Amino acid sequence: MSTPATRSAYAQAGVDIDAGDRAVGLMKAHVARTARAEVLGGLGGFAGLFDASMLKAYRRPILATSTDGVGTKVAIATALDIHDTIGFDLVGMLVDDLVVVGAEPLFVTDYIACGQLVPERIAAIVKGIADACVQAGAALVGGETAEHPGLMRPDEYDLAGATTGVVEHDDLLGAHRVQAGDVLVCLASSGLHANGFSLVRRVLLESAGLGLTTHIADLGRTLGEELLEPTRVYAADCLAVVRATEVHAMSHITGGGLANNVARVMPLGLTAHFDRASWTPAPVFSLVQGLGGVSEADIEATLNMGVGMVLVCPAAAAAAAITLLGARGLAAWVGGVVESRAPDGAAAYLTGRHS
Repeated sequence: MSTPATRSAYAQAGVDIDAGDRAVGLMKAHVARTARAEVLGGLGGFAGLFDASMLKAYRRPILATSTDGVGTKVAIATALDIHDTIGFDLVGMLVDDLVVVGAEPLFVTDYIACGQLVPERIAAIVKGIADACVQAGAALVGGETAEHPGLMRPDEYDLAGATTGVVEHDDLLGAHRVQAGDVLVCLASSGLHANGFSLVRRVLLESAGLGLTTHIADLGRTLGEELLEPTRVYAADCLAVVRATEVHAMSHITGGGLANNVARVMPLGLTAHFDRASWTPAPVFSLVQGLGGVSEADIEATLNMGVGMVLVCPAAAAAAAITLLGARGLAAWVGGVVESRAPDGAAAYLTGRHS
């Protein structure tokens, strides 16, 4: 065991290079599971390498990229000392933003900052990242782990990432394809995903005083288990639908809620009209709303309310899309329709009451 006299000056300042090396060793097997044929080199280089010659198969390849984090959901993982799902959330936030334009995710990079580098904890985070990359078909080609003693507490960390994908120019999805009469196919969320946790934590943990290990009858499990439920990774499911039937646009329902995100893919003059009666949000949403006294408008502008992704497609394609998604284990339903712009000018709005 090293003593203060034998430890390096950097280690005495709080940065343990040896721990970083051990973390890399622990995560190598997880990263290897994500490899695609185009990946060159291995973990530990200065840059991740991806053979772009595969783009020759495209007539006009368009690269798409997105970057994101997991917000304050990381505080739940830290409090419970459970770290093998938060990386899954990260990849869900990344690749599901990318796929809405029709892009196939190719690779992911990550960045983890921590107060003290604990190799086993970092490896658990990377395991979650790798699990989601495998599900999405993306390679984890590199990343960075940074130790920030004095800036973060020893048990604190945060993570972010970026992803790159490709889509044929003629196959780009978006508002330019949307037409009046298109239907809104809603894809069920797995829960809260990784948005709105500042509100969730304030309402459930601070105001209501609930404990993360408290069993909640309406949830059928502990509060912590519910809050750490990983974000659904839709990328492979959505690409399967795009390849099998006609889709005009997609919207990933993240911060801002259903109406605000779907409005981003509505062209001028059209509006997305959702019928709340077409689905029932999971109990966690009513728990937050009820205990927090949150208005319907506020809750819908903050949380996904049970809808994680929306496909905008011709009415004739909806049944095939729903059937295909069901076969892949994903609940989907027609939740609304695209109409001429609403009288108040809203690009997306909801009516009715949840069933």
